[in-house]
Amino acid sequence: MREQKVLEGPPLEAKSPFELRVNLSAGISENAVTTALATGDMGFLHSFTTGSAVDGPGVRVVAWTAGCQFRCLYCHNPDTWNMMNGIPVTLERAKEALARYRHGLKVMSGGFTLSGGEPLMQDRFAVRLFSAAKAMGIHTALDTNGYLGERLTDDELAHIDLVLLDIKSWDPERHLHVTGKHVRPTLDFARRLAERNKPIWLRFTVVRGHSQDAERHFISLFRAEAAEMPQRDGAYQVPTSGTITFEKSGGDLPYPALRTAPVSLNGLIRSGELSRDAVAAVAGATQLPAQLVADLVSRGVPLGSVEDIASFIKSRTHEYGELRATRYLAHFERVRGSIVL
Repeated sequence: MREQKVLEGPPLEAKSPFELRVNLSAGISENAVTTALATGDMGFLHSFTTGSAVDGPGVRVVAWTAGCQFRCLYCHNPDTWNMMNGIPVTLERAKEALARYRHGLKVMSGGFTLSGGEPLMQDRFAVRLFSAAKAMGIHTALDTNGYLGERLTDDELAHIDLVLLDIKSWDPERHLHVTGKHVRPTLDFARRLAERNKPIWLRFTVVRGHSQDAERHFISLFRAEAAEMPQRDGAYQVPTSGTITFEKSGGDLPYPALRTAPVSLNGLIRSGELSRDAVAAVAGATQLPAQLVADLVSRGVPLGSVEDIASFIKSRTHEYGELRATRYLAHFERVRGSIVL
């Protein structure tokens, strides 16, 4: 009966990784959990989502694990802190779900990303799922805070094509304040990956009130240290900034949520963030076309006033063509009074 419940649990696919899911493993015994963690025969997943363009190269399927040892003050999905909030999923069920997308992922130059939560809380399940994905010819990526990186052997790392390493802060005191854990294991894992020529994307979250000027100093020091890290197939980016543009109350969860407003257009340009969600959020706030916002960000245009935006559009007439440039300018004139830089 218990096995039947595991196999026929809630649907793995979710519309969003931010969908609130709790107590989905309430009926699983402590012994079953211990065995699952030791063998990797079963994992605990928040969900599968498809069509991601920000969790690795190409278009990707992402499996979001439940369970995390960090308690980030600005966490956007605190329901993934508790492993028992996840869906109990046998390894075979997870492999079958992934196999359905294998051909499409190859066509779209994408792959499979294991994120969370913290995937390495379930390291045996992660290793076996990555091995299965590689056997299917699927590109693999691990999105991790790196704290438990020592759980992976070098042979196991070979099944991971790319590591998305989330560093919450380079300042030891600030990292401890923000996450409740020390940063040293994460930085040690980053150096280990570099020594083994493992492609890395370093990801840093920009949160208003928590990314101080001092952080830039630590980032610059680490960038200098990381200069020898591999740059393979464009897979290495330092740092790729993410911006929290949403809130989640967490309901009854023990979640010290911070109220964070969407970044301004200037803030987006300074961070260099080009994710679809971030651009869409700022485009909506400024009422500017998303493509124009993306162009401003990608070129790092320093904006001192709305006049700078008009000048940029006019200077790109040869690139946009007269019709598009005229349309952008007309749209800009309609909304210029409400734009917040």
